[in-house]
Amino acid sequence: MASGTQAELVTVPDASVGLVLVPDIMGLRTLFDEHCARLARDNSWSVCSFELFAGNEHLDRDERMIAAKDLDDERIVGDALAAAEATGCRRVNIIGFCMGGMYTLKSVKTGRFHRHVPFYGMIHVPENWRGAGQGDPLDAVRQGDPRRVLAVVGTADPFTPPDVVDELESVGVTVVRYQGADHAFVHDPDRPVHNAQYAIDAWARATNWLSG
Repeated sequence: MASGTQAELVTVPDASVGLVLVPDIMGLRTLFDEHCARLARDNSWSVCSFELFAGNEHLDRDERMIAAKDLDDERIVGDALAAAEATGCRRVNIIGFCMGGMYTLKSVKTGRFHRHVPFYGMIHVPENWRGAGQGDPLDAVRQGDPRRVLAVVGTADPFTPPDVVDELESVGVTVVRYQGADHAFVHDPDRPVHNAQYAIDAWARATNWLSG
């Protein structure tokens, strides 16, 4: 990537569609290597994911929560654009989870991605993450084409409160709400909040959206 951060790339011969996968706050790890491989295999997409905390991969969760205020949109969105080029495809979609979902929303303003699926991405930057390099995700959506976005949220997620989700929907984003689901209920089966039934449905909806 342009920043020198670590990346995972799974290419498919003659793929016509690429996918950028932006990980959660814990970054690029085995879980996302596996997601890349599965999404490439099952959909014939070339898939690229990258580490959010370039040069600070050693940070634990608490340290990343503190360091989030120092993240810079230009670098991370720039890495997402570089990941799109790495797929070798003209048509590229983007998905992201948690913090990665927030950056998926921020990528809308670039116009580079055909379709976006933020899974429980923060619609406004959380108070303790706000720093000079952090722009507002909803503002970025307004600067692009909200009709290209499918947002997956849980109604019990404190990071995406109902009134803020309504804001996102009001600008033209398609929102899928899962009743009673907490933050991060889809992408990591090892987490207590994981909901297997909802996860199957959410993955199917996301794949269908990205294939449109």
